[in-house]
Amino acid sequence: MSQKVTRRQFLNYSLMGVGSFMAAGMILPMGRMALDPLFQDDSEGSMITTSVTIDEITEEPMQVDFTFEQEDAWYTSEVTDFAWVYKEGDEIIAFSPVCKHLGCTVTWAADDNNPERFFCPCHNGLYEKNGENVPGTPPTGPLDQFEVGESDGFLTIGQVFPNELV
Repeated sequence: MSQKVTRRQFLNYSLMGVGSFMAAGMILPMGRMALDPLFQDDSEGSMITTSVTIDEITEEPMQVDFTFEQEDAWYTSEVTDFAWVYKEGDEIIAFSPVCKHLGCTVTWAADDNNPERFFCPCHNGLYEKNGENVPGTPPTGPLDQFEVGESDGFLTIGQVFPNELV
């Protein structure tokens, strides 16, 4: 015995089907966007090998260039940056060149009045060799440090972290 579907039941089933389809169309993209970061490769631990050997690094800060791939949405580009690197005993120290005041690039011993300090030309900001900001100058905090390492005798640069020397 077959059961007939009434007009009311047919409309009810049709509207529920269309409504479910529309709800899934809205919820699935939101769910994918929320879960997408869980499925991305974690590249935070990657170290970039520079062209500078460990033996070349001295007690005088030197500019060390490094290149990495930056992914911005669907566009991947090659970015060149640098760090100020020097040795303190057996320890290798690398500082970010970005001033904490307005993000300008600091240089080493560029100011004749301060030959042993990092200098920010934007507003005459000064940092000590250990990255500490000189009181009375515009920078609001110490220079950030880079994670450093060694690979086959060459210096490797990693992620930026807050200064731990001051």
